[in-house]
Amino acid sequence: MKPRAAAPIPPPDLDPQALRAAAAQAVAALKALAHEDRLLLLCQLSQGEMCVSDLEARLDIRQPTLSQQLGVLRRQGVVATRREGKNIHYRVADPALLELLAVLYRLYCPEE
Repeated sequence: MKPRAAAPIPPPDLDPQALRAAAAQAVAALKALAHEDRLLLLCQLSQGEMCVSDLEARLDIRQPTLSQQLGVLRRQGVVATRREGKNIHYRVADPALLELLAVLYRLYCPEE
């Protein structure tokens, strides 16, 4: 396993209220990622917008499970939707989450 650089420690003069608000945002993002199917969905959506049938084919997750987890992500504001005819297209709504997914990919996904 590759050595990891130590994370910078926040400066001591950070406003406690601002730090608490930032912590709440971080917890919400981590909760969204703390489910294997949701993490797989978000990793796939980090590559671009997709509809349920595309996600089902690529991830081998059954449609009822996909719909349930996409609903969770939508209610949390993690994904945004766009309707095109009968299809609903999903995309990652938060650019910060894309950065977090990139870090997770770099740390845990094997190089091809």
